[in-house]
Order: sequence, then structure tokens, then C-alpha cells
Amino acid sequence: MQYVISRSLGRKLGVMCLACMTFVLLYEVVMFDSRDAAPENMVDPTLPAAGARLVFNATAYCKGTTTASGVGVRTGIAASDPSILPVGSVVNISTDDAKYNGVYTIMDTGPRVQGRILDLYMWSCHEALAFGRRPVEIMVLRLGWNPRDSTPSVVERLFRRREAVRATRPPAAPESLPEPAEAGAVDPAAAAPIEPALQVPEVPVTPSDEDP
Repeated sequence: MQYVISRSLGRKLGVMCLACMTFVLLYEVVMFDSRDAAPENMVDPTLPAAGARLVFNATAYCKGTTTASGVGVRTGIAASDPSILPVGSVVNISTDDAKYNGVYTIMDTGPRVQGRILDLYMWSCHEALAFGRRPVEIMVLRLGWNPRDSTPSVVERLFRRREAVRATRPPAAPESLPEPAEAGAVDPAAAAPIEPALQVPEVPVTPSDEDP
């Protein structure tokens, strides 16, 4: 067999091509694209980390009854781009109006909510129109539904604030109890003089008053 192949140049090229094709096919089967097989615990570098402070543009909406997560709309819910803030994220929003400052939960999405935009739900459409579009600063308290992506420092600070409020409250006044009497002390009511009972004078009986 080796003698037959060595005497023909075409057969040599054919065997070489067959060997190259076999190698390429084996390589494609064994080797895989690392982009398609990324570890599940790999963190997406485009997502903000818990505790990050970011500047977003905030708008407001008032229509709809059910969010993308399936829960009903209510105050304290916001919509965002799920590629930046996934559903379930919790953020603390600071605006130029203290009325809208506070903690919001990302429970909704929208086709127009793309990029660093937050859409806050408001019950009144007039209030939503008056809110307009304004820059806000957010702090990511939790990224998605994973509690491990929360910021322990923020949670700890909230607990400390609550404990500080409890400590500043004045303690309730205890009920007053009668003090025990000291040894040798005299009760004023017992020390008051006792008035003598009123005595009725006896009327003497004369003989004339007696029966015969």
C-alpha cells in the first residue's frame, strides 16, 4: 500500500487532503465556542454592581394595569431596560423634588425604555405629565431577584437608622406605686385624736311618775 501511494503524486495529495479534512472535522467537534458556553456564574461587565451610583433620565407613566412581571401597577414601581436593570432590581432614587425620592422596585419594562432611562409609575396622569423628563441619581440596592447581589452596607444602615429612632424615643413613664411606710412613721390618719362619743344624760325618775 505504501509502495502504491509513494509512486503516485496525485494519490499523495489525495491522502493529504483527506487527512486535513479529518483533522478539521475532529477539531470542530471537540473545540467549542467559549462565547456560547460561558459559565453561569460569570458576571456581565455591562451590568451595574450592587451599591453603584448612576445617573439616569426619569420619566413617568400612568396607563396600564399589569406590569411585565405580572403584578399590578402601584406607586413605587418603575420600568427600566432589562439589559441594565433586570426585573426585580431595587434602586434608591434621588431627584430635585423630595416628593419622588425613595426606594423603587423594577417590575416593568417598555419598548421605549432603552438605555439609562427609568419610567416611574404614577396614579395621576396629570402628575405624570407634569413630572416630564428629568435627570435623577440612583443607587442600586439589589440587582435582579438575587439577594446575594444586594448591598449589605445599605441594609445595615437602614437597620441602624431604625434602631437610632427607637433609642431617641422617650421611655414610657412607669406607674406610680405607693411608697412603703418607714419604720416608726405614724400615719396622719391614725394619729388624729378620736372624739368621745356623745353621751345622753339620764333623766331621774320621781315617785309621782310611778304607777300606783
